[in-house]
Amino acid sequence: MTDESNVTPARFFGLSNKLIATIIAVILLVEIIIYLPSLATYRASWLDDRLRVGIVAARVLDAVPDVMSLPRNLTDRLLTSAGANAIVYRREGQSQLIELADPVTPERVVTADMRQRDLPSLIVGALDTLFAGPGRTLRIIGEGDLEEAQVEILMSERPLRADLIDYSRNIVLVSLGIAAVTAFALYMLVSQLFILPVQRLTTNILRFRKAPENATLILDPTSRRDEIGVLEHELSAMESELFSMLRQQRHLADLGLAVAKINHDLRNTLTSAQLLSDQVATLDDPKVQRLAPRLVTTLDRAIGFAQSVLDYGREATSVPQPAPVQLKALIEDAAFEAHLAGHPTIAFDLAAPGEVSVFLDAGQMTRVFVNLLKNAREALEATQQTSGQKITATVTLTDTQAIVFISDNGPGLPPRAKDNLFVAFEGSARAGGTGLGLAIARELTEANGGTLRYIDSAEPGTQFELTLPRDIHSL
Repeated sequence: MTDESNVTPARFFGLSNKLIATIIAVILLVEIIIYLPSLATYRASWLDDRLRVGIVAARVLDAVPDVMSLPRNLTDRLLTSAGANAIVYRREGQSQLIELADPVTPERVVTADMRQRDLPSLIVGALDTLFAGPGRTLRIIGEGDLEEAQVEILMSERPLRADLIDYSRNIVLVSLGIAAVTAFALYMLVSQLFILPVQRLTTNILRFRKAPENATLILDPTSRRDEIGVLEHELSAMESELFSMLRQQRHLADLGLAVAKINHDLRNTLTSAQLLSDQVATLDDPKVQRLAPRLVTTLDRAIGFAQSVLDYGREATSVPQPAPVQLKALIEDAAFEAHLAGHPTIAFDLAAPGEVSVFLDAGQMTRVFVNLLKNAREALEATQQTSGQKITATVTLTDTQAIVFISDNGPGLPPRAKDNLFVAFEGSARAGGTGLGLAIARELTEANGGTLRYIDSAEPGTQFELTLPRDIHSL
């Protein structure tokens, strides 16, 4: 029996943990999708603010006839307020430059053209700034407030990158907070609706599997009417049926054991009675001579019934041992055991290729053939005809199977026997029979990988079809 710990979900692999992880992952994925445009928008706003400072500086330049006459401290304040190293203002083909007293020579320059406002370009620029290394100089290009005017700002990219990192950190913290709160709220809801009921069902199944004979472990379904409610009711019904079936099978097993013991003793008693009846049959008393055959027949029938019941009980523990067997020789041996060889009034005809090999348990399948041939012989003998009686066994082949047809030209089966042909104690075709022979024959055939069925035909007599697996290694 499987240990309960082997089927109980591991600590971090239960439905609740998977649910929380899935909710958090979905929320973070949505946040990432939203984060990229918001990051690009933040960068664009940051650069636009710098351009507006540059436009203010450009207006100062327009108000002064000679830019070179501006005090150095004023130009430095303009540049410092914009966080720039230099500002270039272009209009009507003319350019004006404001730069720091100590000009900075850039090593690496990257251009941010704010005249291109499409979202993909803004996202690529934001990611480039975020993951770029230090030391780059940013060249911001934008339109001025006048017609055909253009402003360019040269500044270090470090302040922009630092602000983008801070913005991203805040977005991550907010996203994690939203994900955690949302996951907890959804988990509490889903836990009450699904996870706890599923855990209840799982626990009940594990407990009931370990002790199905305990009726107190049968699930008590709730009043839910959804799919889980249906599952609860069906599981409860299944456990109730299983409990009843196990209890019934236990009673039948105990009863069968008692019957087998009684039957064994009864068979021994009947065997002793048969020996006595054989001795009585040798007496010269006319009354004894008249009654002795009936007594012998009755005892033989009782012994046969007892033996059939014991054989049927032993079949449950008989395991087939398949091996390659010559089919024709197997049927010939079965015909000999069924007392067909040399029968004075019944002809036996076997039509089978001599080299056909089947893969099955020879002992068990011999019993099947003996049963079928013996039933056919007894059916023909009951007609008390002295000529024209015949039993035929015909073998046809496919690539993987051998099909055996066993038929006779007797009176056939009565309707009651056809309806219960393979049912134990129900399918007997003759008075006093147990109906176990064909039931055992079908079980043995199916245990060896074959099939046994009755062929209902308008032709007189009885015909059975056996399908047996061939020994493909001999092909």
